[in-house]
Amino acid sequence: MSPFTGSASTTGEWRHLRLTLDSGVATVTLARPEKLNALTFGAYADLRDLLPELARDGSVRALVLGGEGRGFCSGGDVEDIIGATLAMDTGRLLEFNRMTGQVVRALRECPFPVIAAVQGIAAGAGAVLALAADFRIADPTTRFAFLFTRVGLSGGDMGAAYLLPRVVGLGHATRLLMLGEPVPAAEAERIGLISQLTEEGQVPAAARALARRLAEGPALAHAQTKALLTAELDMPLGAAVELDAATQALLMNSADYAEFHAAFTAGRPPRWQGR
Repeated sequence: MSPFTGSASTTGEWRHLRLTLDSGVATVTLARPEKLNALTFGAYADLRDLLPELARDGSVRALVLGGEGRGFCSGGDVEDIIGATLAMDTGRLLEFNRMTGQVVRALRECPFPVIAAVQGIAAGAGAVLALAADFRIADPTTRFAFLFTRVGLSGGDMGAAYLLPRVVGLGHATRLLMLGEPVPAAEAERIGLISQLTEEGQVPAAARALARRLAEGPALAHAQTKALLTAELDMPLGAAVELDAATQALLMNSADYAEFHAAFTAGRPPRWQGR
């Protein structure tokens, strides 16, 4: 994502989600608890636009994505979205589905780690949002459900058929996407869908702690590691090794690399600058 901006101003208010910024940590909260944070057209569009804007800002070092209340996100709002899509022609439907995919691309391509703080249900599009994050922190109340086939659609929605096999393997991904059955927290942890399982009610604190740890670390190194993890998913080994070499050569010219050596020599903690 380019840091260069044109004439557009920074968004002053996001109508379909809540954003807070605190010392390099952005917290994005889906705030429709009465609907288990079901996504509307506006929520998708805000997420699509927010992530590149935060990337251009340059001050964000980590992002926590969570939901207000007892659920993370129950997916697309049946009344707001599914009913409306029945009246759309193919061109309009393609535009909508491209927009939802752009949200996932933005989560994968933003230059800072994204932590999904998952409590309660993460279903449909909500499960894919969590899947697209770099870390998924959950508690025993968490359930993932990739429900797309349950409504007569392909399980490969929003990049799920690309991402899920790479996280949990083809066998588990086939089962989850074909059957759409809920996956409880214990099983999700067993198959690698959860990065960290906390005690009940401890997800927000654990997500904030991880975000703070990441934000205080070497941001440039984190950004390049995330970029390589995404780019090398489909590369042959030779191309991946060459990309690794070019990236390391660039980072060896960074201020943070020099700072590590200075700190090590002086016997003090590094003061990371993110450049």
